[in-house]
Parts: sequence; structure tokens; C-alpha cells
Amino acid sequence: MQVRGIEALRVVLRKSAPVLMAGFAVVALSSCAAQMSGSVKDDVSVTGQSKKLEESGLNYNGPQYNVAILVFENKTPSRILGLGEAATDILRTIVKKSGLEPINMGKGEMQQQEELIKLQQTGAVKTGKKNAAEGFESIDFRISGAITSYSELNEGADYGVYQKKEQVARVQVDYALVDIASGKSLLAESGMGEYRKSTGGVLGFGSKSTADVGLREGALRDALTKAMTKMIDTLNAMPFTSKVLSVKGQTLLIRAGSKSKISAGTVFDVIRQGADLIDPDTGRVIGKEENRIGQLMLLSHQSDRVSTANIKSGGGFAVGDVIRAVK
Repeated sequence: MQVRGIEALRVVLRKSAPVLMAGFAVVALSSCAAQMSGSVKDDVSVTGQSKKLEESGLNYNGPQYNVAILVFENKTPSRILGLGEAATDILRTIVKKSGLEPINMGKGEMQQQEELIKLQQTGAVKTGKKNAAEGFESIDFRISGAITSYSELNEGADYGVYQKKEQVARVQVDYALVDIASGKSLLAESGMGEYRKSTGGVLGFGSKSTADVGLREGALRDALTKAMTKMIDTLNAMPFTSKVLSVKGQTLLIRAGSKSKISAGTVFDVIRQGADLIDPDTGRVIGKEENRIGQLMLLSHQSDRVSTANIKSGGGFAVGDVIRAVK
């Protein structure tokens, strides 16, 4: 009786073998697609930095400063082509997303500006409301930096039937946020970025991952998003700083406007800057002499970038004097 039962089971297994193999193949092939553990389009879901940056941007209560972005130097030992340019382009997007106004000061942009000036001077291109020769907008801060290391490696795990492989990109970035008015570095740090791409397969099916430029971009976005979050926090802690544009009696025009988010009644110290302050050990400029010569009170916004203020105390104010909100 047992012999007949075993023989019947063998017959059933032989007949169902093709079906089982087909099902097994479907499972195996379905595992061939690469599984991304982060998305370049959405910045870095791996570390949650995009969400942190979004929160910092929403909480940023300062003015829409103009931030000059210099091309990041590529100081990696391997000198991977395009690494510095990619970092600069990514940073420009991140700065804009943060509520600031990026101004790219790379060689390519400067050359294009010079070419436009020549075309306007020859008459080939008509001059609009603004002449290209007037240059870029005034700069409040600048961001510079360098990529000091970059690496890609493969990591894997074998669970018998199932294998998992990961491509990992890691980057290290040195960066600095500099106040143009004082020449001081408000922030100078080094940060790391990481991005992973995973693939999986069953019994040799799948588990293949091709070269992907998204790895590089993902790692750079991770590092630069972390850096931008710190810069936003630094700017949030600073009092609003700008300059006097015009002086007419007791009324002054200051560079602020509705984009500054400064309310009427805000009081500003007026600072007269003097000579550069030189570090005797390094010979570098670390700031300027500052003398408080009076105070202003904001009356109203004339436009998105210009506001009207009255003298509250002091005198002898001049175009170019620095104003700083009193907290």
C-alpha cells in the first residue's frame, strides 16, 4: 500500500515539474531589477537629509540673500572628470530650494557674460532694462569648497538561494560660507555623503548592477544637502545685515525690501567700516574695523529689494554704510 502511494506521488511530481520550474523562473527573473535605496531625483531618502533641508528652508526667516557659488575644486586623488562641475550644479539647485538666490560665478558663466556684453556693444543684441555691462546682482555671501575624496565600491551578501549586492558611492566635501561685507568665514566644515544602489537575485539570476552616474550625483547631493542645512541654521542665527543705498535728509533708502521679511518698526544699527583686519600669523584678511555711528528705523518697503527708513539717532550717514538689525 505504501509502495503504491509513493509511486503515485512520483508521477504527480514528474507531471508538475514544468509548472514548478516556470514559477521558480518568474520569481528569479523578478529579482533582476536593481533596487535603489535612494533616489537622485528626490535627493537622499537614505539619510532623510532632503526632509531636514526642507524643514530648515521652511523655518528660514531671513532675507532672500544673493549667494555666489564658486566652482568646487576637484582635489580627489583620482581626479574624476566632472566631479567639481556636478557639485556646483547640484549646490545651485539646493541653494534655490532653501529660499536663497544663487548666482553662479564659474568660468563658464563669466565667459558667457563677457560675450553678451560684446554683443550688446556691437549692437547685435539690443540692451533691455539692464545692461549686461552693469554686471551681476550684488552679492551677500559666497560658498566655496572642494571635493577631497570620492570612492565607489561593491558590497555583497550570500544567503544561499538569494544573493544581494550593493554599489556604494562615498564622497567628502570641504566647504565654507563667507560674509562678503566682512570677509569672515561664518562656517567652514567638512562633510561626508553616501549613496547606495542595491540589486538582488536568486541562484545567479539578476544580481547584476551596471555603472551608474546616479551614484556620484546621489553621494554629492547627500553631502551638499547636509552642508546646506548647516548653512541655513547659521544664517537663521544671524541678524539681518545690508547697506545704505541713498541718503536724503532724514530719510534713507536701504537694500532690504519685501524679500527681506523685515517688518516696519525694525531698528538697525548703522556701521561705518574701516580698514581690513589682518591676521598677523597668517596675513589673511579676517574682517574689517567697525564703528557704530547711529540707528535707523524701517518705515516701509518701496519694492521687493528697497525699503525706506528714518534716522533714529546719530548722523553723517553715507551710501555704502552697513546696517544691522538690532535683536
